[in-house]
Amino acid sequence: MSKKPLRPDEQAELKALAALPDERIDTGDIPEAPAGNWAFARRGRFYRPVKQQITLRIDADLIAWFKDHAAGEGYQTRINAALRDYVLHHTQAG
Repeated sequence: MSKKPLRPDEQAELKALAALPDERIDTGDIPEAPAGNWAFARRGRFYRPVKQQITLRIDADLIAWFKDHAAGEGYQTRINAALRDYVLHHTQAG
């Protein structure tokens, strides 16, 4: 879907709305959602990072461990999560 550029009057309206303090914004026509609506919400549920298929040699005992411990998920998903954890930890550590 292509986006049309905003007209000058639309840009001015958005700028004016962005400048309004929260207490001045009328949300009367949009009632607040009950807390129960969020009971089953999951962050990032629909986010799907781009995957790349590769060939990777991994020790057989590691593959066996991931296959044995993949409760409800595929072992490749678990390996991906372990690698992501490692990268995040080492990126933050410096």
